[in-house]
This record gives sequence, structure tokens and C-alpha cells, in this order.
Amino acid sequence: MSTPIRRTSARPSTAVLTSARLREESRTGGPSARSTERAFLQLQSRVGNRAAAAAVQRARDTSGGKAGDSGGTPAASRKNYRDRIAGLLDRFKKNLEPIDTFVKGFQTPANAGFTQQATTAANEGLKHSAAASGTSAASGNLLTESVGTVVSGMDAYKNMKDARKHETGAGHHTARKKARTKGADTVVGAAGSGSYSAAVAKEVTKIQKAADAAVASEASGIASASVGAIKGMRSAFRVGGAARKYRQVKKLGDPHLVHAGSLARLNESREHANWAAAEAFVALDAYWNHEGQGRLELVSEAVDAAWEAMGEARDAAEHLRRAERDIERLSTVQGYAKKKQLAKIGKETVGGGGESTKAAAGVVTAVAAGTVGLASNPVGWGLAGAGAGLVLGVTLYKALRAATKRYEEVHHPERWAQEGGTPEEAASRGESLKHALKFWKKVSKGERQAMAREIYALAAGPEISGRTTVEMRESARALLIALKSGPAQHKLEPEAWAESLNDPARSAGWIKEIAEQLASG
Repeated sequence: MSTPIRRTSARPSTAVLTSARLREESRTGGPSARSTERAFLQLQSRVGNRAAAAAVQRARDTSGGKAGDSGGTPAASRKNYRDRIAGLLDRFKKNLEPIDTFVKGFQTPANAGFTQQATTAANEGLKHSAAASGTSAASGNLLTESVGTVVSGMDAYKNMKDARKHETGAGHHTARKKARTKGADTVVGAAGSGSYSAAVAKEVTKIQKAADAAVASEASGIASASVGAIKGMRSAFRVGGAARKYRQVKKLGDPHLVHAGSLARLNESREHANWAAAEAFVALDAYWNHEGQGRLELVSEAVDAAWEAMGEARDAAEHLRRAERDIERLSTVQGYAKKKQLAKIGKETVGGGGESTKAAAGVVTAVAAGTVGLASNPVGWGLAGAGAGLVLGVTLYKALRAATKRYEEVHHPERWAQEGGTPEEAASRGESLKHALKFWKKVSKGERQAMAREIYALAAGPEISGRTTVEMRESARALLIALKSGPAQHKLEPEAWAESLNDPARSAGWIKEIAEQLASG
């Protein structure tokens, strides 16, 4: 048995070439004398060209990343740093809010009551204790309000930049609306911080029994009345906005009545398609029983006609079922939109009434301070308590609703899961309760987000919702306009606005925009 011939490569190995190159360059004093290149050539000779190339590429990537971090993207670093600070401050504010709610709803009205009682009974010890408690309460309110003002200001600045960046479309409108809202929150927060500063000064002068205690009390009452009036007016504007949006949605009418004609036409088409299919089968039976030349050809044509008629009947029935289902979906989302606006009207009315009552209490306090002393008039105490009770009721309602939604978000993820998607695994009752108590977290997978997806699925163009009828799509887009998400708000022409709805790349921005508009007035 002969020994197999081994084919020898005509190309020398990498190691041989490298070794020869090293000897030559060491003899001639070439660039291999430098340590960096020598190390590189040694690495190349050990592991081959591929590994060396990978090492060089990693080195380039690392050096490029460092250069980018140090001098290439300072603006991005500052932005990331600013976002982290804003996130920490927002988390800190939300942790302060439960304490702030207790102070506003219980401690402050109780302090006013004890002060009134101490003034009536001339009890200096009780008066001093009430003033000390009032100082701590106003200080806590001042801390929460100040942090909230800073967070609102940072959010307003961020959203103003986002609005300038987007210029048009859903992203622009969402950012611009948030910038206005957060800007107003900043102004109101600054005024509230001034009011709480005056309240701290008032209580401190009472503790020190200063001669200007009445002046400080009068100034605090005026500041409190001013802030309460501003908040009450803002609630009134929000009520007006929600009422207008409710009327616009209501004007769209009941989808079952609006689309009754289109449903009738689809049903008629289905009946015609069914009759055509029946006639095709009758013709098929006739040709099947026919005797004579060309029978098979006639039967074949009749089978094709019957098959086509069955397909048309099936499509007509599917179109009708789809339209009926879309009408139910549109009716559901319209009802939800009206319910959200009614709920907003109720919350803002009660909350604004509470702020207005607190403003009246501030006026009474200021008047009483100039005559017989702070809160010596039980009317001021009663108004302050009533206003605080109304505001506290709204706050507790919002907190309970948010906790319930957070619980459902993780305990029943299938309830509002995206259609066609796989819902997340449901959390246990204990884990869901823990998640519900995380008051600093927003609900991201709840009913409002699901309704926003439904509206977008109906309003989107053929690229996204091809099987939706033209009439249904127009009705859904009319709902978007009623929710203040139309071409005018997006600074777009109607054609460009419709194209943005038909762009899959903008779907996430549209869903976010619709969810925001469902919640706002």
C-alpha cells in the first residue's frame, strides 16, 4: 500500500514570514525596534493574523470609546447626568408626598384648631406647642413643594427641548403640552413655596412671641389666599378643558347609529354573495347531471364558479364581522374617553373647591390677624379644615386608584395585554401588593394604554390596519381630533397627518400621544 502524497502549500506560513521579517528588521534597524510594533508582531506570530486583527479592532474600539467619552459627547454626558438628578429628585419628592398629604390633611387643620382653642382660653403652653407643630408642618410642606418645583422646572426644560427637536407630529405635541403643564406647575410651585415660607415665618414669630407676629400672620394669610386662588382658577380652567373635550367626543354620536348604514350595506353584500354561491351550486348540479359532449368541461367551469362564489361569500361575511367588531371597539373607546373626562371634571371640581375654600380661609386668617390674633375666629379654622378635607379626599382617591391599577398591572397582565402578544406571567398576590405600594411608579400597562392602542389600531392607515373600513377609519380619526390630537395640534397638513398615522415607525409615539390626551383635559 503506497503512502499518500501530502500536498505542500506553496504559500509560506505566517509564522515563517514573521520570523524572517523580524530577523531582517533587527539586522537593518527597522521599525521593529520599537516595543509596540515588536509586541504586535510577536502576537501575530503566536496566534495568527485573525486573532491579531481582532485584538487591534478591540483596541481601536476601546480607544474610540474613551475619546468619545472624554471629548466627543460632553453634551450627552451632561444630559445623562441631568436626567439622573431629575430622576432622583422625582423619587425623593414622591417619597415625601405621603407625609405631605398627612400634614396638609390632618396636622395643619389640627394646628389651626389648637391655636384657636389656645387663643380663646389664653393658654400660652398650648399656643406654643401648636406653633412648634405648625413650624414643622410648614417646613415639611416647604420641602416637598420646593423639590416638586425643581423637578417640574427640569421637566419643563426637557420637554421644551424635545418640542423644538421634533418640530411637528405627535412627539412635538406631546412634548409641548407637557412643557406647558410642567411650566405652570413650576410657577404654582414657586408661589406655594413662598406661601409655606411665610407660614414658617408666622409660626416662628409665634414661638418667639415677637412683636410682629400679627404682621407675619397677616402676610401668611394673604400668601395662602393668593396661592389657593391660583390653584382654584387653574382647576377651573382644567374643568373647562375637560368639559369641551367631553362635548366634542359626545358630538361624534353612537357608533352603532352612525355606522348603521355601512353595516346594512355590508350585510346586503353578504346576502348577495350567499345567493350567488347558492346559484353557483345549483348550476353545478345541473351540469353534473347533464349528458352529452363537453360535460366534463362544463362541470369544471361550474366547480370553479362555485369555488369563487364561496370565497366571495366568505370574504363578505368576514368584512361584516370585522365591521361589527370595530364598531364595538369604537363604542368602547369613545365611552372610555367620555368617562375619563367626566372623572377629570369631578376631581378638578372637588380639588379646586378645596383650594378655593383654603383661599377663603387665608383671607379670614389675614383679617383676623389684624384684629384679634391668628385663627381666633373659628370661621377660619372651619374653612381651613373643610378645604383640607376636600383636597385630601381627592388625593386619597387618586392614590387608591393608582394602587389598584398597579396591582392589576402585575396580577392580571392578560387583562390589558396587547392583542396578538404574549402576556407576562402573573405575579402572586403578595408580589402584586408590594408593587401596588410602590407609589413612585407610574402604571405603564393599564387600561388607558390599552385604549390608546385600540384607538390607534382603528385610526391607522392601510399599512397598519388594512382590514379596517374607510368609514371606521374616518370615525376613529374624528375621535383623535376631538381628543386634541388632530393636524392643527401637530402642526401638520391633513395629508401629512394621515401619513404619520400610516407610518409604523411612529406607532409608539402615536400610542403615547393618545394615552396622554385621554388623561388630559
